[in-house]
This record gives sequence, structure tokens and C-alpha cells, in this order.
Amino acid sequence: MFEQTIAQLLEGRYPDPDGGPNLDVDCKAVIINDSLAGTEAELIGSLGLGNTFALVMDENTRVVLGSRVQQSIASSFKTLLVVLSGRPHADLETIEKLRQLSREADAFVAVGSGTINDLCKYASALDGKSYAVFPTAPSMNGYTSANAAITIGGHKKSLAAVMPRGVFIDLGVLSTSPKRMIRSGLGDSICRSTAQADWLLSHLLLGTSYRTAPFQLLAPYEDNLLRHAAGLLQGDLATMRLLACTLVMSGFGMTICGGSYPASQGEHLISHYVEMMPMEGLPESFHGEQIAVTTLTMAALQERILAMDNLRVGPTTVTEDDVKSHFGTSLGEACWQEFKAKSMDVHTAGDLQSILDARWAEVRRQLNSVCRPSAELRIVLEQAGCPLRPSDLGWPEPFYRDAVVHSREIRNRYTFLDLAGDAGLLKSIDFTG
Repeated sequence: MFEQTIAQLLEGRYPDPDGGPNLDVDCKAVIINDSLAGTEAELIGSLGLGNTFALVMDENTRVVLGSRVQQSIASSFKTLLVVLSGRPHADLETIEKLRQLSREADAFVAVGSGTINDLCKYASALDGKSYAVFPTAPSMNGYTSANAAITIGGHKKSLAAVMPRGVFIDLGVLSTSPKRMIRSGLGDSICRSTAQADWLLSHLLLGTSYRTAPFQLLAPYEDNLLRHAAGLLQGDLATMRLLACTLVMSGFGMTICGGSYPASQGEHLISHYVEMMPMEGLPESFHGEQIAVTTLTMAALQERILAMDNLRVGPTTVTEDDVKSHFGTSLGEACWQEFKAKSMDVHTAGDLQSILDARWAEVRRQLNSVCRPSAELRIVLEQAGCPLRPSDLGWPEPFYRDAVVHSREIRNRYTFLDLAGDAGLLKSIDFTG
């Protein structure tokens, strides 16, 4: 089924379940095999991206896969090797460094996971180049998305970029990646239900856009992946294929929707807050590990609100001064520009209350139809050894409470965090799990 769906997407033949034109994506090839050893040059050559490639990796991914890719591609093409030292960050400074080192290249070849992929896709967008990617870990769902998570002035943003022309996944490489990175990929995938519920909530209450297409792409894989998630840590290539398919389809879903909406909502806002406002001495954690924890928080919050027979909201009480006081003047100004766009005054709160009074029962029904119980999600994550509670990541309770309460202030994306905040519920909920 995966190969058929991919072929339809790449050829522009996939029917849009939302009634629009057939769906297509600006990608030439997606290959998922047990091994790709020795075929790297052939795969890159099939894309027709030029004759000189900047091979971008870090010190770790060079050992895992980069040297092998370099040896294969260098046998047929001119290569510029770019090895980023330490643990690179997806920020403007690193992107400018990458662009300078790759000026003579026709295209980028990324060998790595989240950060390397984001750096190459955003540098490609800025320079009008193409890129392909050889993932080294199943740690996140951004391989096939056309947006990149880039930090600008301390503010983590999802920016328009380009999607890869080729995605070449070696399951043998993915299955031997660090267990924390495998768990991270599962964590970044399990938020489908909370993200969909948040996005649908905004659509039903505020009339914002919404698509079912990204969730239809994911549907064939989710149940089996969650049922067999423990196999990811046992080297089971069939289960790893399910995760890889899920990550690829999630990225395509974001591309089709023109943004990260179907895969990044309240649970990601909390995680982004942690990365924007780090507490000194916090242990390092992977993005998907964070999403595992924040997804359980959002699932519990959604369940609590959806269990209520009626809901009363009022004007947003968070002010510009509050935001700047919490985040600091510079970052606070950027956050306020995002937050004020969805802030409720007395009139918009009254309009929202009228919708809740008239349609809350139907809204609840539709939202419940896309949710998974938080207890079910917890069992899946627990079986795979994922972090479940903020304390599992070394996050103190007061810090995490701040993250949950204030994360809605960093982006103009209406979620259950906003509904709970304007209903006076957000600060009273136990988020420590």
C-alpha cells in the first residue's frame, strides 16, 4: 500500500479526500529498503540534481552512514564534504556557515536526522537549490515536510522551506540508531491524535482551515505501529518500516497543508517553550522524547475538557505586559505579535460562547472521534520505554507548569491550551502525570 500511495502522490494522482484537485508533492523518489548499501550514487543520480553535491553531516552521522554515502557518491560526482562539529543547531548562524561552505554545489545531500535535515532544507530554499536526504535515525517526522524548525533570536519558528527531491531510508541503519532516537520518532508520531484534535477544535470553533488528507495518509499505519511499538527497540525491521512510513506520510501531510498544522499543535507548543526558555541545569533531551511527555499532557487536558457538558469562556486575561514580563522584552514582543492575533476580547469571547452554547455537544462528538485515550497512549509509550512524565526528562514541576501555562503565548495557533486558558481551567490542572 505504501508504494502505491507514494507513486500516486509523486505522479499527482492521489485523490483529495477533501474534494480538491488530486494531491501531488514536489518530490521525485521515496525509497525504503532493508539496505541501500552501494546504491547511493545511483539513487542520487536518478534525481538529476546536477554534478556537484555538498554532502552535509555531523561528526556522528559521518560515522553511522556519511562515510558510506560519500564513498559511493564521490565515485560518480564531485563532492564537497561539510562536516558540522559538535551537536549542530538549526539556527541562522549555522545556516549561513553552511551556505558559505556549499557555494559551488549544485545541490545538497543531507546525511542525518532532524537538525541536519532542517539546515539543508532551509539553506536550499534560500539558495534556490535542491536537496536529498539519507536519514540516520527515525527520530522525527520532518524528512518530507516543506517547512523547517529554525531558531531566530531565541524564538523557534516553523519556516517555509523546500521538501527533499529524494528520501532514501535504509532500515538497517535506522534500526541500529540509538534507542533514544528511535523512541523519539515514536514520540513524534504518537501526537497525531492530540494535534488533530487541536486543529479540528480551531476549525469547529473559529472557522480556521482544516484538512482530512494528512490523516488519511497516516491511517493505514497507525494502529499496527502502536500495537507493535515495542518491536522498534528489538531490531524488528517490519516495525521499523511502519515507523518510517508514518514519518514520511506525516511530513507529506504537512506539505500538502502548507504548514505543520496536522502534526504540531499544543503538544509541540509546550516542547518549543522548553527549548526557548531553558532552565539552567536541565538534562538534554530529544525533541520526540519531549513530545511523548507533552502529548500525554495534551491528551489528558483534551479528555478533561471534552468530559464537560458545558463550558464557559471569557475574554483573554493575558496582556502584552504579561507576555513581555515573562519572556523578556525582545522575545516577548515576538510572542505578543503571535498571541494577540488569537486573544479574545469581550466581543470575540461572546461570539465563541454563543457557538459553545449552540454546538458544544456536536463539537465534542467530532473531537472525540479523532482522539485516542490518554491511557492507551501511555501504555504504548511505556512499552517502548519512552519518557512519560516531566520528571522523566528532569523537568521540575514549577518549570513544566510554566511551560504548559505560557506555551500558548508563543504562536498564533489556537489549541485546547487556549480554550482551557480562556475558560479559567489551565492553571488548575495537574500536569505532572
